Amino acid sequence: MYAIFKTGGKQLKAEVGDKLFIEKLPNVEAGNEVTFEEVLLVGENGKVKVGTPYVDGAKVTAKVIKNGKGKKVLVFKYKAKSNYHILKGHRQPYTQIEVTNIEG
Repeated sequence: MYAIFKTGGKQLKAEVGDKLFIEKLPNVEAGNEVTFEEVLLVGENGKVKVGTPYVDGAKVTAKVIKNGKGKKVLVFKYKAKSNYHILKGHRQPYTQIEVTNIEG
């Protein structure tokens, strides 16, 4: 069984046991359970349920493994002959989850 659900402005495909990196969820700590109810599609054994926009009664349950930050991305701006240069860095926060159950 698999499902496509929506979180953090993105759509993700998940099966039971998958470990996914998603946008950081607020007020969630490692070991807690999270439920995603915005399920767009559920498929099993060749049968597919497509929602309009969401599948009624479907949900994806996952366990939070950890919260963290991704690798640093450096942005360097430079203009020749004008003594202008800026170096900026960014680390995107994420939440890692493991899908435990899919209902639908």
